Amino acid sequence: MDNKIDLSSALTLDCAKEADKIAARIRDTVSSFKRQGVIVALSGGIDSSVVGALSVHALGKDRVFGLLMPEQDSSADTLRLSGLIADSLGIDKHHEDITAVLEAVGCYRWRNEAIRRVVPEYTDDSKCKIVLPTVTDETRLRIFSVVVELPDGRQIKKRLSQQSYLDILAASNFKQRVRKMFEYFHADRLNYAVTGTPNRQEYDQGFFVKLGDGAADLKPIAHLYKTQVYQMAEYLGVPEEIRKRPPTTDTYSMPQSQEEFYFSVPYEKMDYCMYGLNH
Repeated sequence: MDNKIDLSSALTLDCAKEADKIAARIRDTVSSFKRQGVIVALSGGIDSSVVGALSVHALGKDRVFGLLMPEQDSSADTLRLSGLIADSLGIDKHHEDITAVLEAVGCYRWRNEAIRRVVPEYTDDSKCKIVLPTVTDETRLRIFSVVVELPDGRQIKKRLSQQSYLDILAASNFKQRVRKMFEYFHADRLNYAVTGTPNRQEYDQGFFVKLGDGAADLKPIAHLYKTQVYQMAEYLGVPEEIRKRPPTTDTYSMPQSQEEFYFSVPYEKMDYCMYGLNH
C-alpha cells in the first residue's frame, strides 16, 4: 500500500473558502466581545499583512485600525512596508515610534551590557544579532552566538554564555511587550479587539513573547501553515513587495531571518515536518 502524501497538494488552500471561514470567526469574536472593530499591529511582514487583509475582508476597512510601531533597530523597510499595506487596505493607521519607551525601561542598556560581557569591543553604536546554527549544518548541541558589527565594519562572532543570552533575550522582549501595551491602549480607546499575528509554526513552536505578541483577543491565522499564509496573501492582494520579503524577526539591528534566530530550517521544510507530525 502506497502511503506517500503529496505535501504540496496537502498544504494547498481553497483560499476563498478559508478566507470566508476566518472572516466569520473574526466577526463572531468581535461581536461576542462587544467590540466595534480590530487593532492590527503592522510590521510590513507577511503575517501581519494577511491578518490586516483578513480583518478588512471580515469587517470592512472602516473597522480596522493599523498600528506602525518601529524602533531604532527596525529595518529601514519596516515603516515603509507597514505603511504600504495599511494604505493598500485603505485603513486608518497610526505611527508610534517606541524607541523612547524602550530607552526609558532600559531595553538597549541591558542588551548592550550583556553583549559587552562577551564582546568587550561592542559599543552603543555597533550593530548586533543573535543566531543559532542550522539543524542540517550542526550535529552538536546548538548554542546561541552573538554577531556584532563594529562601526568600522568589522564583524565578530562569539558564543554566548547562558546569562548573557538570557539578558539579551529578556531585554529584546521589551519590544513586543511595549508594542502590545500600545495595541491595548488603542483598543480601549476605540472599543476594538486586539488581533494576534502568529501563524501555525510560531503558535505551535512557541515563537512569540508571553504577554507580548503572544497576547491577543483573537489569532486569525494561528491554524495556517506558513506556506498557506503566503497563498492567502496572494489571494487577498497583499502587495507583491511584501509577499517577496523574506521572513524576518526585525528585532535586532543586523538583518536576521527567523530561520537563523529560531527555527533553524527554512519555513517550507518546517511546514512539511509539522504536517508529517500532525498527520
